[in-house]
Amino acid sequence: MSTATPTTASLAERRPEVAPDRLLAERVPPRHFAGESFDTYRPDPRYPSQQAALDRLRAVAGELTSGGGGRRWFRRKAPTVPAVYLDGGFGVGKTHLLASLARAVGPEASAYGTFVEYTNLVGALGFRPTVDALAGRRLVCIDEFELDDPGDTVLMSRLLRELTDRGVALAATSNTLPESLGEGRFAADDFLREIQDLAGRFEVLRIDGQDYRQRATVTDAPGLDDDAVRAAVSGVPGATLDDFAGLLRHLASVHPSRYGALLDGVDLVGLTGVGPVPDQDVALRLVVLVDRLYDRDVPVLLGGAGESALFTEQMLAGGYRKKYFRALSRLGALAERGREEAAARA
Repeated sequence: MSTATPTTASLAERRPEVAPDRLLAERVPPRHFAGESFDTYRPDPRYPSQQAALDRLRAVAGELTSGGGGRRWFRRKAPTVPAVYLDGGFGVGKTHLLASLARAVGPEASAYGTFVEYTNLVGALGFRPTVDALAGRRLVCIDEFELDDPGDTVLMSRLLRELTDRGVALAATSNTLPESLGEGRFAADDFLREIQDLAGRFEVLRIDGQDYRQRATVTDAPGLDDDAVRAAVSGVPGATLDDFAGLLRHLASVHPSRYGALLDGVDLVGLTGVGPVPDQDVALRLVVLVDRLYDRDVPVLLGGAGESALFTEQMLAGGYRKKYFRALSRLGALAERGREEAAARA
């Protein structure tokens, strides 16, 4: 009598379909920050800018939630609304603060998403319906503001101008000051005016500090043995197992706006044969997947070479380096959790 070997699900076998309404409904802080608030943010006393940013965002939240009737200020002919831009390195709490601001304003009055998720929303709904939908909120939060594509630069600049013209407050995070956006990415003079106009809309709040993830975890640990990864996910509810190269090929066939849906019901991701990504297009898709894993707090088990060998030195020195370093920081934290869970099951 033979016993069937449990089959672990594979991300590469999934082809999710996402309705446009879901993209709008999901504009809330990610699960990773669901329990966070201004009260749970712990400013590092060595960096006074952290406390200053916290105080300023509390004031913004108070401004947006005061007055009871709430929407009277939308009827002003030329409304003046807050637009704050949190600039700082990786892991200094920018996303924590942004999610806390959205929570303080309230889920019905705020929208929250990454830069990429907003461009995907426009692609799914159309520009005018997106403006109309977001104009019904008091606050729009944009995490990890990026200018990787000239077309997206124009699109987001126009979107944010129209929203502020209609009285919507803005808050954004990035690892680059607004007037430096686009540097090292593209050099088209035609877009400098768009960048400068956008920069003028924001009050810049600089947040200094160290990456808390690197203070707490090892982000360049070697990969696990592939057999150990397979054993760790075998029979675990909500676990998936994929060959790294195969998953990268699959990501090319799924629109990045669906990467979140790709992870529906997933509680642990196992990857075997992890190694350097072959080119920049693949690397950027991987960054989006890592962001969605981090948003959902999904631990990962990395076989092969682990996270330290993912991006080449050329990639880490190029125009997308901030994305890659952010991905390594986040993936390192998720991989540490994965190692802890695997050790607990051993």
